[in-house]
This record gives sequence, structure tokens and C-alpha cells, in this order.
Amino acid sequence: MTTETDKSGGCQCGALRYRAGSELGYPHLCHCRMCQKAAGNYFMPLAAAKRQDFELTRGAPKWFQSSDLVRRGFCGECGTPLFYDIPGTDFINLTLGSLDEPDAVKPVAQSNTGQKMSWFHALDDLPLEPEPETPNRENAIAASNHQHPDHDTKIWPLGETS
Repeated sequence: MTTETDKSGGCQCGALRYRAGSELGYPHLCHCRMCQKAAGNYFMPLAAAKRQDFELTRGAPKWFQSSDLVRRGFCGECGTPLFYDIPGTDFINLTLGSLDEPDAVKPVAQSNTGQKMSWFHALDDLPLEPEPETPNRENAIAASNHQHPDHDTKIWPLGETS
């Protein structure tokens, strides 16, 4: 049974799925260099799930020990970064982009801003690309999409029997 505070998510390929059964705490953007490298991005959005309310519902992550204290969990099949974990604590941090509904968890803070990209303040000044008039490329991508949908599935990939 799911509740309004339940948050589910997983990797891009669907091999790994999880559920957090309580409200996520301290959603934030971390700008540290370790998070940048782990995400392959300029920052990593994270929020803490109570370990007692967290469960893997499909698969098991691979782990990289990024420091003596912290390990980072990711899908061993597609490489999606999913977890920032300090073993022995009461919380495990989830990557907000891996949530099925990432828009439902708004960051409340930023951390390690000394390593934030110096030009972030100018992002809103960048020109916006126009939406394509004929979305042929988007249709072709959608028709050949191998990404897991943003909800739990009993079987994945679809069409498999086990």
C-alpha cells in the first residue's frame, strides 16, 4: 500500500527500483566536486530517506566507496546514480532525478557552493531553443525508447516472462 509520502524511483533501464515510505528530508543541490563527478553533471540533487522506511523493490545496486565515509550506489546495468550513503546512519540519500516524480520534491537549499559553477547566475540569460515544428526526431526517439517508465512494473523489460 502506498501513501502520499511514499516516493518510488529507479534507474533508467529498470533493473533497480526503490521505495521510500516516508517524507524525504533536506532536499538540496550539492555542488561538491565528488557529487559533480558521481552525477556527471554540475551538481547532484539529493534528499534523505529514513533507512527504516527505505526498501529496494527490484535489483541491487553496485557501490563505489567515494571516500572513507561515503559510498555511492548506482545501477550496474545502466550506470544511473541513485544513492549517497553513509553506512551506519539512520538515512540514505536518494538522487532526486531518479524519483518517478522528481518535480514533487523541491530543493530547499544548496550545499558546497564554493565549488558551484561560476556562471550559474547567467543560465536564465541563455537563449532558449525553439520547440521543433515537426517533432520527427522526438517521435523517433519515443518510438525506440528503452527507458523504464516512471512507475513500478511487475515485469521489465516488458514482454519478458520472469
